[in-house]
Amino acid sequence: MNVETTKDKQLVLDAYEALLKDCKRSQAQESRRMIEKAFQFAWKAHRGVRRKSGEPYILHPIQVAHIAAKEMGLGTKSIVAALLHDVVEDTDYTIEDIENLFGEKVAQIVDGLTKIKGVFDQKTSMQAENFRKMLLTLSDDLRVILIKMADRLHNMRTLSSMPLRKQMKIAGETLFLFAPLAHRMGLYTIKTELENLSLKYEHPEDYNSIAEKIKEQEAKQSELIGEIIAPIELKLAENSIKCTIKNRPRSIYSIWNKMQTQNVSVEEIYDLVSVRVVFKPDDSIPEKNQCWNIYSLITDIYKPKPERIRDWVSTPKANGYEALHVTAMGPKGNWVEFQIRTERMDDIAEKGFAVHSKYNTNGSGDSELDKWLKDVREILDNPEADAMAFLDEFKLNLFSQEIQVFTPKGQIKTLPKNATTLDFAYEIHTDIGNQCIGAKVNHRLVPLSHVLKSGDQVEILTSEKQSPKHEWMDFVVTARAKSKIKTAFKKERKEYTSKGSQMIEDKLLETGLQLNAKSYRKMLEHYKLSGKEELFYKIGMGKIDINDIEAVVRRKSRSKFIKYWRLNFFGNNEEKEEKIVEREEKGDKPTIDKKKTLMLSEMAANESYKIAACCKPIPGDEVLGHLDMNNNITIHKRKCPNALKLMSSQGDRILAADWTSHRLMSFLAVIELSGIDKIGIVNEVTNIISKDHDVNMRSLHFESHDGIFEGLIHLYVHNTEDLNNLIVKLIKIKGLDNVKRIENIEEYS
Repeated sequence: MNVETTKDKQLVLDAYEALLKDCKRSQAQESRRMIEKAFQFAWKAHRGVRRKSGEPYILHPIQVAHIAAKEMGLGTKSIVAALLHDVVEDTDYTIEDIENLFGEKVAQIVDGLTKIKGVFDQKTSMQAENFRKMLLTLSDDLRVILIKMADRLHNMRTLSSMPLRKQMKIAGETLFLFAPLAHRMGLYTIKTELENLSLKYEHPEDYNSIAEKIKEQEAKQSELIGEIIAPIELKLAENSIKCTIKNRPRSIYSIWNKMQTQNVSVEEIYDLVSVRVVFKPDDSIPEKNQCWNIYSLITDIYKPKPERIRDWVSTPKANGYEALHVTAMGPKGNWVEFQIRTERMDDIAEKGFAVHSKYNTNGSGDSELDKWLKDVREILDNPEADAMAFLDEFKLNLFSQEIQVFTPKGQIKTLPKNATTLDFAYEIHTDIGNQCIGAKVNHRLVPLSHVLKSGDQVEILTSEKQSPKHEWMDFVVTARAKSKIKTAFKKERKEYTSKGSQMIEDKLLETGLQLNAKSYRKMLEHYKLSGKEELFYKIGMGKIDINDIEAVVRRKSRSKFIKYWRLNFFGNNEEKEEKIVEREEKGDKPTIDKKKTLMLSEMAANESYKIAACCKPIPGDEVLGHLDMNNNITIHKRKCPNALKLMSSQGDRILAADWTSHRLMSFLAVIELSGIDKIGIVNEVTNIISKDHDVNMRSLHFESHDGIFEGLIHLYVHNTEDLNNLIVKLIKIKGLDNVKRIENIEEYS
């Protein structure tokens, strides 16, 4: 056991003193006594234990409690629970001990926070199952998830002491689930920090590059903000409005995200300036009126953009966010977004539902949050719900923008953007959704798939003869609707799956073929299916003709064309491939050390790992490996959406990976070009590619319309360096406006 030094003790006492200073809601003597008791108890329980960084373990619960108190505004019981949150898991103390010492409510919160131990079903990710069970506590006590969020934030702040594989797992999980959950809970400041820290560990070069650019532009930005704010401060002071006006800087993650989705530079994103006006309201005038009054004073100075007004004062967001947003033309011809809010609104916007009850004096309750928690509980309570499917459904409604629609009687229902009339039907009641045949939107008849807009009035039409259809899954967007439709189909699916399994068995016996791993793999590859259950189901349904199965199983593994490419780019690996198949069928797999970085050498390609079809990384890309249940490794780009999901849901199967030098093998890449159409431009492009010895062209497609041309070129390259060199050469062609690599290659393959 590690000995606690004098320096350690001082570190702990200093951290505890800092916590006490920020316990604003725990000033009473009884509260202080309870916090002191919890601190001493936790310190004793964790004595001698250290974190990966080498510091005393007790510093972690103190910092979690500090975040809960200072950054979330939580009270005494939450601070006590945060101090004790790891005691039951990491020491010999039990929940009963906590209850006897600190009362039933603290024990309930600690119980909710105690991580789930034990091994789950092998097909289920432990991470996904942990998350599912953690959320079961949501509707019992919201403080559980808030303290869990504080725990995650502190872990992210101290992530540098963890190995690379763990960093990727934790960062991926944070970005995929915890940041959107913080957004849903209204914890905007924490959401932003979680996103930034995730980016710092997933894409360190991008993070540092953007941070440097922001620093470079700081002085220029500050000068511009000062110029924008000065006349507004004067105008508001003339009208006796007490307020603070400040710049709302864009986060590094939001800049990076926009750069990825819109293919623009940091400078272009920085053009939009955001300013926050936080005012002290006059109690004798409704807050809404005061917000619109400030809007009027600002737009006297700067001309507004009418389509960019967002009124979340009249109708707050589902997570409690209230503000009036307006975009107006600034003094130097740049768009400025003004966020107008009271001090109360600002407090809720920064700390979310943790402080909502402080202002909720009308007894109305957090209705939108309660409704969301009820929906989560419904999905969780389904005993057949698969943990991975749950993650997908839960994620659906976390980050979605919202619309407000009306029932025929004028009640408001909040739905995610792109919700359909069928989503609305399920929002009202499961039976109404199951029996829905159409709707009247603003008194006009529309189909089930009609996408709703804010302000629509919707009347659902039903029929007792109607029942859920498979195609409904193609257009519903809410987790609630998807969950209800899936539940309706579960029994039917089981029957079809069982029928399909029997049909395959009978067919192969009839034709004298063997039913083994090789034949299943051929069928799954041919029909592009993810697993045997899906294959059985589609055959049972009649979507796959059972009479085609024999030809699929008998055909050779690869066409001559594919063989040609493999001989040219990978060498003759037929022998290797046969050995792999043989080994797979025997169930033999090499052992993999997850702690070490997997080096992707050319000689091991296709034997030790395969390239993901969704993002097709090439040497030079930032990558990671995913180890499936059969010990097969698939390499994804780190920024691939599927990789992000895997990092979050199956973090224990993620491997750190890096490329060795690649010069023999070639990888598929797709580039997109656009520019002014002129005679000979296609010729110039193909000439440059044909002269490049490091690149081979597979296909090209060009289209021209109204003097503009667009093109897609499929290439085989050795690595990102070769590809980037080619892009630099192409961009020099006169008339070419844009040349970029397509990241989501699956859509273009």
